[in-house]
Amino acid sequence: MTGALAPTKPLTAADRCDRCGAQAYVRAVLAGGGELLFCAHHGRKYGEPLRAAGAEIHDETDRLLETPATAPSEEEER
Repeated sequence: MTGALAPTKPLTAADRCDRCGAQAYVRAVLAGGGELLFCAHHGRKYGEPLRAAGAEIHDETDRLLETPATAPSEEEER
């Protein structure tokens, strides 16, 4: 093993915050190999302490600012 972390897959709507159950936007990969998922709020709250403890933080909170795609035409008719 090289010590490099495997690339992580992007978080999806199915990924939930381990603290409150909201959609996860932050993944903390722990030094021991486990991972924790957090919503944006809890990611801000716990991110720096986890980073100081050796965790690698993957922050996808910038996705909250993205403009959603338009609805498919069959949904617009409703």
